[in-house]
Amino acid sequence: MTMGEHEQEKRRELRSYVVGFVAAAGLTTLAFLVVAVGMTSSTAYLVIGAAALAQVVVHFRFFLHIGLQRSTRDDLQLILFTTLIITLMAGGTIWILGNLHHRMM
Repeated sequence: MTMGEHEQEKRRELRSYVVGFVAAAGLTTLAFLVVAVGMTSSTAYLVIGAAALAQVVVHFRFFLHIGLQRSTRDDLQLILFTTLIITLMAGGTIWILGNLHHRMM
């Protein structure tokens, strides 16, 4: 790799981080604005949920460099499986605690 190619790669990577930062900051600002404006709760939940999912995609793409290429697809599958397991564990815990709370009343 020549010096010019190395500098070009560094610029490309920096540009990716800047775009990711701007997108993440914009999505975070959107969530705060939804609350500050005082939207109805169902609309606010929908907008904040969509912004959160978009935020996850932005972090995967721009900061973790996980795309749909063949080499990173395995990493993405590992992350999605881990998310599934954590969701099942957290959801099961909340369900059990809710059931116990209901029985104690």
